[in-house]
Amino acid sequence: MAPNLKSMSKLAVFLGKFLLSLLEELCFLVIPRPRKNVAGEIVLITGAGGGLGRLLALQFARLGCVLVLWDINTEQNEETRRLVQEAGTTSVHAYTCDCSHREDVYRVASEVKKEVGEVSILINNAGVVTGKKFLTCPDDLMEKSFDVNFKAHVWTYKAFLPAMIANDHGHLVCISSSAGLIGVKGLADYCASKFAAIGFAESVFTETFAQNHKGIKTTIVCPFFIKTGMFEGCSTGSPLLLPILEPEYVVTRIVDAILQERMYLYIPKSLYFLMFLKSFLPLKMGMVLADYLDVLNVMDGFIGSKKKD
Repeated sequence: MAPNLKSMSKLAVFLGKFLLSLLEELCFLVIPRPRKNVAGEIVLITGAGGGLGRLLALQFARLGCVLVLWDINTEQNEETRRLVQEAGTTSVHAYTCDCSHREDVYRVASEVKKEVGEVSILINNAGVVTGKKFLTCPDDLMEKSFDVNFKAHVWTYKAFLPAMIANDHGHLVCISSSAGLIGVKGLADYCASKFAAIGFAESVFTETFAQNHKGIKTTIVCPFFIKTGMFEGCSTGSPLLLPILEPEYVVTRIVDAILQERMYLYIPKSLYFLMFLKSFLPLKMGMVLADYLDVLNVMDGFIGSKKKD
């Protein structure tokens, strides 16, 4: 085929696929996206001892999933298992795991594979926050932020992604943050780790997609502050645009996004518009907007969680 004809053919195929994709998305504005059946799937949730992790476990238990709960806090993780069992699910397994340690992740992952089976839905939810300004944040705490909020994703992917690839079936869920989309004063280490988690999740998705492993789905979740205690004391100057979120609402949205196989979920929806503005507004205008929304001071009253994350 002549070069010009080849280029035209390639362009025609591209335009056809692009238009079909556009029509599909437009249809979903009117018709709800179909939801997949996850009954019997093995769902692993890190940071399952409380907060979003516990609520996610309860939601997936109601959907008939086999639950694998990971948390560094054995007592809280066992409490989650008890609550899940009381909800009527017997297929729940709790493991004590420090996700910040690669060796611990690999060791516990090996136990899960032997005792439960291959994980098909992996939810990286565990997270820590220091809430300190960059120059006053101790080095060891900054390293901890990266170890838990980002590196743990790498080690869990290494442990469970090969089986997903072999089966061409799986779902990788990255619980990131709105702080992974835009830098926030007082959250330099947290923002950096959450930015890294998003970039990593996107990169692995494109890698598996390019290798035609299209049965492996990815969902990246970026919520604003949630009332789990992790960001206790933080505030919002714009409760209509950027409300402090109820955890039950966030979990419902996350589960819906997973069942609909959505790639991105920003909560609240105003984040989509704010990120659009970020992409083209001049710096001074952006900072004026940030000042108006009071996002420069959201961490001023930070207390943080009293429990061990």
